[in-house]
Amino acid sequence: MLEVMPRDNDLLQIVESAMAEAVRRSGAWVVCRPGCTPCCIGPFPITPLDAQRLRDGLRELKHRDPGRAARVEARARESAARMARDFPVDTLGRLLDEEDTAEDEPCPALDPDTGLCDLYASRPITCRTFGPAVHFGSGAAGVCELCYHGATDEQIAQCRVEIDPGGIEAQLVSGMPDSGPTIVAFALIAPPMPAE
Repeated sequence: MLEVMPRDNDLLQIVESAMAEAVRRSGAWVVCRPGCTPCCIGPFPITPLDAQRLRDGLRELKHRDPGRAARVEARARESAARMARDFPVDTLGRLLDEEDTAEDEPCPALDPDTGLCDLYASRPITCRTFGPAVHFGSGAAGVCELCYHGATDEQIAQCRVEIDPGGIEAQLVSGMPDSGPTIVAFALIAPPMPAE
């Protein structure tokens, strides 16, 4: 699976550049800061590419900081077990389809003591594009509810940046063995994908 990672790096550079521009345009309206965690609560769909990136990040964290990696893994197992217990029938489908399902479940990558993401460098695209006014792919343009207080719709529209990765993400996902969505907890407890 490592062959997709150089192209994933291209995708991440496009996203990071666009996000920097969105933050620049938005100025003080963007209040996202380390330790601000409302967007880290509740499961959300991630692609197989995001899942692979998270697993790679966890593997790297195991080498750099085994204790922290073990805590991430424990939180992922506990989170997955809670969701499977609370929603035993078609857990993943219900989590992805019902917006209020497990809405208070923290992301397993979120360190509850620091409010920081333990897998920040490996975070999913959704995490990378949340906060400032951006439009990514076919998804709706959204902003963090904590940002843009007092801004008009027109002012927000002036800040918005279109992120157009030229279909790189779709190409990478279509080349993966599993092209279906998952969530962070399930991705982190899944066995690693074999290298091709």
